[in-house]
Formats: sequence, structure tokens, C-alpha cells
Amino acid sequence: MEGCAAVGLTLLGVGAGVSGGTGVSYTLDSIAYKSFTATLAEVRQGTTTALKRMGLPVENVSETSSGVDIQAKGSNKENPLDIEIELEGISSQTTRMRVVAKRGTFTKDRATATEIILQTVKVMDERERSKPPAKIPSVNGKGVR
Repeated sequence: MEGCAAVGLTLLGVGAGVSGGTGVSYTLDSIAYKSFTATLAEVRQGTTTALKRMGLPVENVSETSSGVDIQAKGSNKENPLDIEIELEGISSQTTRMRVVAKRGTFTKDRATATEIILQTVKVMDERERSKPPAKIPSVNGKGVR
């Protein structure tokens, strides 16, 4: 029994190390999660752009009571990859992303799920950097620094 606990702690440690640097969290069954400080619309747009860049065609987008579900597919015909993305509006400025990439019924592709999240982050960062700088408030006609 002690051996099982040690293996569990080792696996927990490995997962924490990987997700610590990426900001991506995982469930025990390899579902990837990340929360964004961005609107649902911004994350949706970033996600669809990331999928397009990755060559993963979107097959279906459906509105839900709490957000949006996006279905995409890998193009490898011999070993197809089904991708399920759930975007949930937590607040007006916070969105949670849940990604499951799976081959068949039992095999999940954690690496691809993580990459979809990382590419979404990249797209959103690029958009943020391309925005004009925020105006500096003025006091008596002089900018505050």
C-alpha cells in the first residue's frame, strides 16, 4: 500500500512541475484547463485562430448556457484526433478553457491539449501587444508617470 502512495505522489509532483511553468492544469485523466483574464469573446477568437494556425479544422461551434463548445479534428486519417474545447464564462472578464484531445475512446493526447492552450495564449498575447498603448491620465494638462 505504501508503494502505491509513493507512485501517486511522484505522479502528482511530475504534473505540478510541468504545469507550473505553463499555467496549464490537468485532471488525472489528462484533461487540460486554463483560466484567462479575458472575455469569453476574446478567448473564443484566440482559440479559433490558434486551431487554424495548427491546421486543426473546427467542425462545430455551439453556444451553451455558460459559454461555448468547440469541436475540432486532427487531419491524420489513419489515427484521427477528436478535440473538444469548452469555454466557460466565469465572470465578464474571466474565462475558463477546458481541452480534451482524444484518439478513440480511451487514449487522451495531453501534449496536443496543452499545445492548443499555449497557442491560444500566444495569439491573445500577440493581439494585446498590437493594441495601441493606453492613454496616460493627465493632471493639470501634464501626463502622470
